[in-house]
Amino acid sequence: MRNIIRTKAVELSVIPAIAYKQKIQEGSAIKILRLDENVSAVCTIDKRTGEPVAYGKADAALFPAEAFDEAIELTCGAPYNARGNISIDVSKYEPTAEEVLPDEKIDMVDSDEYGAIIERYTDEKGRMNYALMNKDFMQFAAKSKVVTQMLSDKAEVDDILLFIVKSRATFIAGKKQSLEDKEVAALIETLDEIDPRSAFKELKAWVKKQLSR
Repeated sequence: MRNIIRTKAVELSVIPAIAYKQKIQEGSAIKILRLDENVSAVCTIDKRTGEPVAYGKADAALFPAEAFDEAIELTCGAPYNARGNISIDVSKYEPTAEEVLPDEKIDMVDSDEYGAIIERYTDEKGRMNYALMNKDFMQFAAKSKVVTQMLSDKAEVDDILLFIVKSRATFIAGKKQSLEDKEVAALIETLDEIDPRSAFKELKAWVKKQLSR
């Protein structure tokens, strides 16, 4: 059975169903599987608003908007892992064919850097502590001579953010060799997809504030 990059499944209260967040080509998707009928539905997640966007056809009576809202809330902050497909039978839970979503992007879920960040900043409830992560990264940036020089040179915000995340991720993972820029960008994107509001929102705001001085 092919593993997919998804969060753990959560049980919904709005309808008899389970749901999980999955990485796909477009970014993040929420999949809901009814427990009382052999049907499922999928929506993508708007990165700007965090709101569900219909993906394919779904019966609104079986999959109301409230169900997707609850699924997004319950999976928010849950890290991705390579997990097996979920198959549900409404009677005896005998395996059924799993709906195939578009191929997922190349990501950093299996990297040492992603794993170390998830381990370091996941709380006792299994959710990412973004406030702690941003505080840690900002403290590093404030002490970094390279960041200070980049700020003095009025470098691009994304370039400064890339350097901070690259350097800090390398340290947290205990590595000697840093990731390539494209890998760091993929790491940031993967962390962003855990929470569409942006994993490094506070860090980016700090960089912009420093540049404005």
